[in-house]
This record gives sequence, C-alpha cells and structure tokens, in this order.
Amino acid sequence: MPSGASSDHSSDTLLIYMHPASTLQLLPLPKAMVQQGLHVLCAASRYARNDTALIFEKVLLDLGAFMRHARETWRYKNVLIVGWSGGGSLSLLYQSQAEHPTITETPAGDPIDIKKGCLIPADGIILPASHLSRARLLREWIDPSVLDEDDPDRRDVELDLYNPANPNQTPYSAEYLQRFRAAQLARIRRRTAWVKETLRRLTAAGGKEVERGFVTHRTMADPRFLDPAIDPNLRIPGTCFLGNPETVNSSPIGVGRFSTLRSWLSQWSIEDSQADGEKCAAQISAPLLAIENSADDAVPQPHTKLVYNAAGSTDKTYKVVEGANHYYAGQPEHLATAAKFCIDWLRERNWAA
Repeated sequence: MPSGASSDHSSDTLLIYMHPASTLQLLPLPKAMVQQGLHVLCAASRYARNDTALIFEKVLLDLGAFMRHARETWRYKNVLIVGWSGGGSLSLLYQSQAEHPTITETPAGDPIDIKKGCLIPADGIILPASHLSRARLLREWIDPSVLDEDDPDRRDVELDLYNPANPNQTPYSAEYLQRFRAAQLARIRRRTAWVKETLRRLTAAGGKEVERGFVTHRTMADPRFLDPAIDPNLRIPGTCFLGNPETVNSSPIGVGRFSTLRSWLSQWSIEDSQADGEKCAAQISAPLLAIENSADDAVPQPHTKLVYNAAGSTDKTYKVVEGANHYYAGQPEHLATAAKFCIDWLRERNWAA
C-alpha cells in the first residue's frame, strides 16, 4: 500500500507524486501530507535518478501504469497527480493526453501509441512550485557565451555572465537581456540541429549504431540568478537551488549535461518537446491547484502563474506561499502553509476528511 494507507483503506483518495527523473519520497511536502493522514504514492519513472536517456512519452506510460493500479487494484475512488517542480509539465502532459490522446510518436519519430495506452485521467492536478517545462528551463538557463560545443573554454566575453571582464554587469539593461535571450535560443537551436543531423546520418548509414550520448557544457546561466530586478521575487541573488550558479554552470550536475540524441528532442529541445506546461494546460479540464513559492530559487517567478493562466480548467485555484524557497529548506512554517493550501483545497472538493 502507498505511504499513509492502511489495510482498512481509511481514505478513498490517493495523491500520486511523480517527477520524470527523480524520486520524491524524501521531499518535505509528500511527508507533510502523510503526517496529515493523506494517502500518498511517490512514484518513480523508468528513468529515476538518471535522465540521460529520458523519453517523456515513455514516462507517460509509467505514470499511466501507477494510475491504473491505484484505480483497479487498490480501488481508490479519487486519484490526483501532484506535479512538484519538473513533475508539473509531466502531470499536465499526462492529463492532456489522458483527456485527448494525440501522440503517436516521439519527437525523434519513434512510434509510441499513447491512445492505445488508455491513460486514465486524474481527478485533479496539484502543482506546487512547478515550472513550465524542462525544455523551457534549459532555454532560459543555458550559457550563450559558449562558441564551440567541443571546447567550452572558447566563449564570448560579452555573453559570459560570470566573467568580470564582461562590460555588461548588473543591473542588466533591457537591450542586453534581449541580446542574451536571443543568443540562448540560438545555441539551443544549433544544438538541436546537430542532434537531428546526427540522427539522420545514423539512420541513413543503416548500421547497428542507432543512438549516441553527448555532453552539453555550461547550462546554468540565467541572468535572474544575478539580477533580482528580473522577474522579481524574494530569492537571494547570487544563489540558485543547486548552490552557486557559477559553479553549477560548469559542474557535472548541471541540467541537460548528459543526454542521448532522442532524449534531447523529447525533454530539452524547446521546439520539439511535447511536455510544454502552457500548451498542455490549455488542453485539460480537471480541477487545478497551482502553488507559487515567492522566494523560489529554482522555478522562475512567472512560470507557475503562466501555467495557471493557460489552464483550461474551469475549477482552478492559485495560491502563493510567501517567503518559501523551492525545497522549503529551513522553513517549516512555509511548508505547513503549503500543506494547508493542499488539504483545504482537497476538503473543499470532498477529497479529504
């Protein structure tokens, strides 16, 4: 049985927490919900703790299997998906495809029949501290100063946020930000073009080499980390959820650092990934609770509200946990507020005692 459940099935509602590449059982919010008597399942995809080869479309089938088991084996009457952080776009992609299945292949062209998977829609969606998509994050975080993907030391000084010789320093001008964002998008597109060309060559060769891994250096260079005036919230300038952004930018743990060709198209390509929170939200009708953490040091301030505004749900609620960072680190009072928002919302819909 899931965490919080008992043999007498003391609740008819289950909350499924799922992230495409992480396991969430150690995070504070699922534990807080269990402590309040809610039934919680922290589900893991087939790519748990290693997103190198992650294909979002396959993760949908993983989440669908948990949903079906909760309904048909555990016999829960109400099953909701909680999409924390990167789980938000997964939740929205799942719900949009459960309500209106359209996907027949991955962005790389590999067949996958989502309609045949018969995904069961969730009764509701909760999005605490959720961003728009992994692809959107990388598009806003990637370092545009890199001039050579095979030599990350070759950089454009004027686009290197962390180089003191860069004449553009905080607070950044609107003109500089426009140039910086355009250069970020250009780098993403160059990388995607290389991925597609490499896939084309491997396919045309007709051999047994059908996939390839690669490294994308320097992927944590969002001006928001340094300039608090950009999309302002209560985050601490010069930091991010992984620590010092300059260190993370070139470290092995950076987002999108290691990838396969197919995975890049499915989760990191801004123009190919089907897991776009805004687009998927527009296609759902299930009740939605979106929670913004006002000092979030990971999710950019506009993201959660953009998803909420795009949602097609007629029953949708927006809450803000004032002062909360991404993980509620050292913030038990803010964690309690977030949990209360969830529990009150569930009770209002008769999904919790």
